[in-house]
Amino acid sequence: MSLGLAVALLLVALVGWLDDHRSLPVLPRFGVQLLAASLFSALLLRTGMSWWWWPFLVIAGGWSVNLHNFMDGIDGLLAQQGVFVTATLAVLSYSVGQAPLGLACACSAAACAGFWFYNRSPARIFMGDVGSGSVGLLIFMLIAMLWQVDPNLLWPGLILCSAFVTDASLTLLSRMLRGRRWYTAHREHLYQWMVRRGRSHKQVVTIYLGWNLLIASPLALTSRIDPRMALPFCVVAYLAAAATWLALKRRLLRRHVQEVRHVIP
Repeated sequence: MSLGLAVALLLVALVGWLDDHRSLPVLPRFGVQLLAASLFSALLLRTGMSWWWWPFLVIAGGWSVNLHNFMDGIDGLLAQQGVFVTATLAVLSYSVGQAPLGLACACSAAACAGFWFYNRSPARIFMGDVGSGSVGLLIFMLIAMLWQVDPNLLWPGLILCSAFVTDASLTLLSRMLRGRRWYTAHREHLYQWMVRRGRSHKQVVTIYLGWNLLIASPLALTSRIDPRMALPFCVVAYLAAAATWLALKRRLLRRHVQEVRHVIP
């Protein structure tokens, strides 16, 4: 399993590095990402889980790589998310007696924290696709391995990712519904709109941290304590995240329209 995890990470990191330097086409890049997710998923399912899960795991892995890449647009945001998610996953792993997995999560959190120190605003170094894709795949793999240990732990893992998954997913869906080229670069994520409307990188990163600490982590840890409430709490977290995203996006768009009308009578 460890070797497969390392090879999958290497594949995503390599294609990300090439894209950073040569701007690869979408399909080859996505194909390698799916290959990495497929390799890891196949190794995970060899532990005795049903192979019906394989296509869902592959899609989830590919989406995790890309959504974390989408969310790496301002100083410190993705590094902070990496610290938060992997550190909390370490707590969840130790709580179910999975010391090796907990150690892997803790090491991931430490690595993200070390990078965050130099990536916080004003950033001195940047992740690029090689870093954001690797963090996305790593978070997917750690949650999947925790889910393999105890299926009830899937829901706390998803709750921890609620801010990023909601922002990336609803932004992509809104672009698709509007008939835009959703697979091209853009600046329509909520965090990007907040920066465009005058918020500093530090302020926006603090807003996402507030969600993680005040909403996501209490719900995730409570879900671990009472597994019967894990799925309902996960639903509540994503409904609340979606409602917050819609309210903030609508407010930002309304302000944008008002400013445009003021400039153009």
